[in-house]
Amino acid sequence: MTSKKGNKDRRDFVKKIGGSMAMVGTMGLAACTPEEKKSININFNNTYRWKMTTTWPPNFPVVGEGCKMMAEWVRKMSGGRMEITVYGGGELIPALEGFDAVSNGAVEMNHGAAYYWAGKLPAAPFFTCVPFGMNAQQMGSWIISGGGQKLWDELYAPFDLKPFICGNTGVQMGGWFNKEVNSLESLKGLKMRMPGLGGKVFAKAGGTPMLVSGGEIYTNLERGVIDATEWIGPYHDYKMGLHQVAKYYYYPGWHEPGPVLEMIVNNTKYQTLPEDLQEIITTACYRLNRWMMSEFDAKNGEYLLKILEEKKVDVRPFPDEVMQGLKEATKEVLEELTTSDPMSKKVYEHYSAFRKQIKPWMDISEKVFYDQIG
Repeated sequence: MTSKKGNKDRRDFVKKIGGSMAMVGTMGLAACTPEEKKSININFNNTYRWKMTTTWPPNFPVVGEGCKMMAEWVRKMSGGRMEITVYGGGELIPALEGFDAVSNGAVEMNHGAAYYWAGKLPAAPFFTCVPFGMNAQQMGSWIISGGGQKLWDELYAPFDLKPFICGNTGVQMGGWFNKEVNSLESLKGLKMRMPGLGGKVFAKAGGTPMLVSGGEIYTNLERGVIDATEWIGPYHDYKMGLHQVAKYYYYPGWHEPGPVLEMIVNNTKYQTLPEDLQEIITTACYRLNRWMMSEFDAKNGEYLLKILEEKKVDVRPFPDEVMQGLKEATKEVLEELTTSDPMSKKVYEHYSAFRKQIKPWMDISEKVFYDQIG
């Protein structure tokens, strides 16, 4: 028996389809009919010169490279009216000071990841990733179409910042270790480069997380300042030579299953831009978001094969005991965070509700597909 609500939903949907088809049938006529539209006045004599800082080393493959590509897209789309100069971490300001620099207007934009600002905003890491949480596809759905963007805007508004989703690495590797990880006990006292919520979970499990910028990872691992490091995935890890200074390469990246990268823009300066330039920046961020994910997948597939060919590299999964222990630690960390910070509670409840809603579909679509193709 069909409910009245079900009948109404069906009728509404059919009406929308009918309206769309009618519109298609009259497109030629509509094209000839003048419509009242808000005009956009473009002053081609006004030019804008912005600075973009990044958390990445200068000219860093994919992420730093992508930022320069975005600057060029903006220049072309604006007809040269807007030019953005990109600075790698340390070239204009220290790598992890982009949040303050954009907030106070010293620079207009910064590319990085929200979890770098956890010390200022405990809820910020939720807009990068949650350990054992949603993957890249699901994170994008939550932020773009599931209401996550509104919460992100709310979180950054007091700092005069406007955040944009602007990249994703996809699920990462678990990291490089100079010691075997055979049990939870193996993590006790281990010094590992790991930011964000993953770092808090690692600490809960007995490890010592350290925040190290990308440009310092190799040296710190080589000199024993750290015992292990997570970075991104096979492409960058190989290019950085991490396989030369660590023997064990573990997976999966439980700590970062789909980390979102961000572009933060000084909101006051953004609002003073002409409307078309605002749209150009937004569109360029979305384009970079898609390009980065595609580039990471393509390059990681290629370079994992190179790493597997390295005789001295031992690629292995984390033991079940370790994964289970880290899951339990994750629950504790999230409980503590959401209890102590109201905004974290608000964001995580929204995040969790969306994940619960999308999971049944992912289970019978993406998950089953990958399980079946083997």
